[in-house]
Amino acid sequence: IDFDLVLENVKDLNTLAGEGLSEIKHTPQGARLRQPESLPLTLYQDGMVMGNGPFRPYEEPSTQQYLQDIMDGYFPSELQPRYPNGI
Repeated sequence: IDFDLVLENVKDLNTLAGEGLSEIKHTPQGARLRQPESLPLTLYQDGMVMGNGPFRPYEEPSTQQYLQDIMDGYFPSELQPRYPNGI
């Protein structure tokens, strides 16, 4: 796993998803600014944790696909149904 590439691509994907930008959320009283939802990703020597999820060893095929998507410059395909505009 090329961790430098993963970190670089995560930064690029965060920018594409609007990191640092506020969204307008309409309320009954008017509108408010809010930050887009984020999903923490913690990388360890032998696996990763996404959000509050379970530890995922790098040997698992789903973890390998997740990281391969990022290394290829794409949002992880497993997140696309839940976050179609990125996260």
